[in-house]
Amino acid sequence: MQIIERFYNHAEDYEQVGQFLLRTYRTTGSHINWLQSRWEYMHYHSLVENVDLNAIGVWEANGAIVGVIHPEHQMGTLYVEVDPEYGDLKSEMIRYAEEHLYWEVSNERVLRVYINDRDDAFQRVVRDEGYEKTDRGAESMSHFMISELFPVISLPDGFRLLSLAEDNDLVKIHRALWRGFNHEGEPPEDGIEGRKRMQSAPNFRKDLTIVVQAPDGHFVSYCGMWYDDLNKVAYVEPVATDPDYRRMGLGRAAVLESIRCCGEQGATVAYVGTSMPFYLSFGFETIYTCSIWHKKW
Repeated sequence: MQIIERFYNHAEDYEQVGQFLLRTYRTTGSHINWLQSRWEYMHYHSLVENVDLNAIGVWEANGAIVGVIHPEHQMGTLYVEVDPEYGDLKSEMIRYAEEHLYWEVSNERVLRVYINDRDDAFQRVVRDEGYEKTDRGAESMSHFMISELFPVISLPDGFRLLSLAEDNDLVKIHRALWRGFNHEGEPPEDGIEGRKRMQSAPNFRKDLTIVVQAPDGHFVSYCGMWYDDLNKVAYVEPVATDPDYRRMGLGRAAVLESIRCCGEQGATVAYVGTSMPFYLSFGFETIYTCSIWHKKW
């Protein structure tokens, strides 16, 4: 069987890669690659401007995509998506990355590759190529199984849950996310364009994205939610709470309400890309961790 290696063409490949990710989840029944939702979130996030999309590597077999190696928000930090039947491509994909996807610092080339801690074969491949595992920057994936026994969602008096379908005030959203990610002061006005860009994503769902409104009318907690109707999978991204309103159960309430709404749409599971105790405290369970393997030359 002929395998074709080539550069990514956004206009032609964006949707095809998304379909590849949907397919590998559906056929394996497990989270072995990125969800299509994360691929979409990456492309509609303002930080994608730091990425040379044309350098992404794509592998095809019989006209179908079977592998992709790509950054997310910066060059040199990579993720590998592969159809399980083509796992042998991983060594070739690493060599491609060393030629096209590295980050250059102080006259040195640097690559950092996320590899599932359970993928012994891939770890052997990169070790043989001179990579070393680091104990910093690991990413975990956790899931929440949606059942009829759903946790109680409660808020302090005067606060209420809203979907963006009810109130899509971009100024309030921008402020909640700016402060929720620990930026000081009031947010810059030009950040509104980034919020508009995210909402322009084809699968952005205002009805599934939940905010908590404080008694003074400000949005003080935000839960972004993406839903894959084909595989009945929800993906939480991003979540933020204004530091003045933390430890009040607001973030928990926003996330659970978003998941509950997805459950009404037919979702059976929700994923979040972390193992933070915050999520584990109300029903998420960590299913795997990806560590960084790095190389300089």
